[in-house]
Amino acid sequence: MKQRLTALALVVADYDEAIEWYTEALGFDLVEDTPLGGGKRWVVVEPPGDSGGCRLLLARATSEDQEAAIGNQTGGRVFLFLETDDFHADYARYLDAGVEFEEDAPREEAYGTVIVFRDLYGNKWDLIERRA
Repeated sequence: MKQRLTALALVVADYDEAIEWYTEALGFDLVEDTPLGGGKRWVVVEPPGDSGGCRLLLARATSEDQEAAIGNQTGGRVFLFLETDDFHADYARYLDAGVEFEEDAPREEAYGTVIVFRDLYGNKWDLIERRA
């Protein structure tokens, strides 16, 4: 048997602002935006160059409990790990786009170059370029 993760649901406050931020600030591709009725949509984004990898389903909060989880889906821990093959180019592009970083500068770890950033809702991400 073969299995793989194809998507992660990320609770957001608004579809359009989330699409704008992920596509403009991070440069993600909008894969799908399908109306499902009643104001609900199936919105999927993915990192550039990662067709077929794990995608994000941008899921608009529809209850108070879901709204309370926006930006804190993992209790303040790093939630998502974005690997790149050109750390310094992506880091510079994110700085220009106004992405909020948690650290003053990237750091070198045993596994590679990394820095923590926050998305528009406050979820923590690692931007990583792994060592060869």
